Amino acid sequence: MELRHLRYFVAVADEKNFTRAAARLHIAQPPLSRQIGQLEDELGVVLIEKGTRPLRLTEAGKFFHAHAQELLNKAADLKAMTQRVGKIDRKFAIGFVASTLYGLLPEIVRRFRNRFQSVEISFHEMTTIEQLQALKEGRIDVGFGRLKSEDPAIRRIVLREEALIVALPVGHRLAAIERPLALAEVAQEALLVYPQNPRPSFADQVLAIFRERNLVPQKVIEVRELQIAIGLVGAGQGVAIVPQSLQGMIRTDVVYRPLDDGRAVSPIIFSARHMDRSPELVNMLEVIYEIYDELGISYAKQVL
Repeated sequence: MELRHLRYFVAVADEKNFTRAAARLHIAQPPLSRQIGQLEDELGVVLIEKGTRPLRLTEAGKFFHAHAQELLNKAADLKAMTQRVGKIDRKFAIGFVASTLYGLLPEIVRRFRNRFQSVEISFHEMTTIEQLQALKEGRIDVGFGRLKSEDPAIRRIVLREEALIVALPVGHRLAAIERPLALAEVAQEALLVYPQNPRPSFADQVLAIFRERNLVPQKVIEVRELQIAIGLVGAGQGVAIVPQSLQGMIRTDVVYRPLDDGRAVSPIIFSARHMDRSPELVNMLEVIYEIYDELGISYAKQVL
């Protein structure tokens, strides 16, 4: 059984018609029918019910279709990732969520660039979910995100857990409180969350923190991105839960207060292709751990 057999069968199953499938594959119908027949003979099962219009799959056919599509997707991912890794020119594309720019990412990249000047670096702002797809398509080489997710094609390393804080408008009643704020107090306010799309996102991470403590924010306002959320906080439209590093975003109309909940954290996650062991990835991880050591940041060191 070869990949072309999978492609042929998926086309027939999708189109529910041999003529349309043959046109999609740019081959004649008789050879396509023969290939499907050979596939059934090899598997020893009937995949397509005979004489049905539109074409219908047997139970075995439905099972095979789902797994064939998955294998074709993996093959396409493998091709794109291998092409990226095999490029002779040393280009290194970094995907990042916006909030990491207010933390240590700029220092990490500065130090990496100074140490490995022959590597050309490019930046691409994208959500964590977008980073996973971009890695598989070979558009980026590493991602810095915040959402935990499972994908067998991606290796993910939780670099550290960053504390979450509250962004408040200047003059807000909670801004006058010197002690760390309770999430129950924050829940009484209109809560600005971001991004709206794609989901799941950091917005879902924040809402889950309230849900896990049986708290319901008075009002939830979804906005497109971090900068809009902070701007609306400054305009007095609500409050926002943000990573601690956001304190580096200096505004005269916004103040930040810590939370009294040590479990209210957001991970910083390093993502790379599962079997990628390129020198650039290894060197970047070493730079990250070096900076963490200098700053006394605790982490569980992992190597690629």
